[in-house]
Amino acid sequence: MNNTVKERVLSGIQPTHGSFHLGNYLGAIKQWVDLQNTNDAFYCVVDLHALTVETKPEDFRKRTLASVAQLIALGLDPDKCTLFIQSHVPSHNQLSWVLECLTGFGEASRMTQFKDKSQKAGSDRTVVGLFTYPILQAADILLYQANKVPVGEDQRQHIELTRDLGQRFNSKFGQTFTVPEGYILKAGAKINDLQDPTSKMSKSSSSGGGVIELMDSPEVNTKKIKSAVTDTGREVIFDEKEKPGVSNLLTIYSALTGKTIDQAQNDFAGKGYGDFKSAVAEVVVEYLNPVRERAEELLKDEAHLKKLLKIGAEKADAVASKTLKDVYEALGLIPRG
Repeated sequence: MNNTVKERVLSGIQPTHGSFHLGNYLGAIKQWVDLQNTNDAFYCVVDLHALTVETKPEDFRKRTLASVAQLIALGLDPDKCTLFIQSHVPSHNQLSWVLECLTGFGEASRMTQFKDKSQKAGSDRTVVGLFTYPILQAADILLYQANKVPVGEDQRQHIELTRDLGQRFNSKFGQTFTVPEGYILKAGAKINDLQDPTSKMSKSSSSGGGVIELMDSPEVNTKKIKSAVTDTGREVIFDEKEKPGVSNLLTIYSALTGKTIDQAQNDFAGKGYGDFKSAVAEVVVEYLNPVRERAEELLKDEAHLKKLLKIGAEKADAVASKTLKDVYEALGLIPRG
């Protein structure tokens, strides 16, 4: 009998768009799927974080459900992990306020993502939620007593803040939180924009033509790949400096076929860019078709999707409520009778 206690992992993703893109999947979600098999995994659609970006309520609702459907279609199994929506567990907001009262103003001001975004938007158009965003993120993590938080390199500073706040609370009020380790996701396939292959694939920095969206039709994604920026010459070789466009397409081909970059290059030895792009498009379409179809199928049965989310929220709430109760007790707050 195996009595090994699984480590707990927690991560989240925003529902800011109707579709995830290939970079989201290969950079993070694919690794979440692997982690659920060996860990006690909690995965959250962080809809409260997404409120920092203005959106229409009906669009927001659709995007949130679409995000859940895609996560399941990509391999997150509600029987293997706890999949839930952030706003379904009130403890997130409640713990966030406690942590805000432990966070220095200067400490919060130094968060690079806030500095970057507020400088671009200007102080009058920057919402307070963007400033306190990392503190809510810390609450998301500490609530579940997570051992590891799988995130990208750009979130390292936020994980350090989470660790600092957890340690600060423990030292002031007694051992309450597990202080998590940042589990920086392995440098998997780095997917860049098809139209600007020196920049990471991202909805926010692209006109749309450079992003392979999981929910797009095969025709749309085929057209995007065939219109991808390539480079001078005809050889299909991996050289990120001299041939960033070709290298990006080779990376996509390699990631989805499981072949090494060398094997991918050999597949196209002596072939031109036209044949190369057609083959990449074929691989992408074949890989994403079942994902899109499964997500669409899930979205047609909204009642079933909401039932899965209710189960996930109840599992998450059981853990989160216990942590919040311990926090309130440690602070000296009077429990409700």
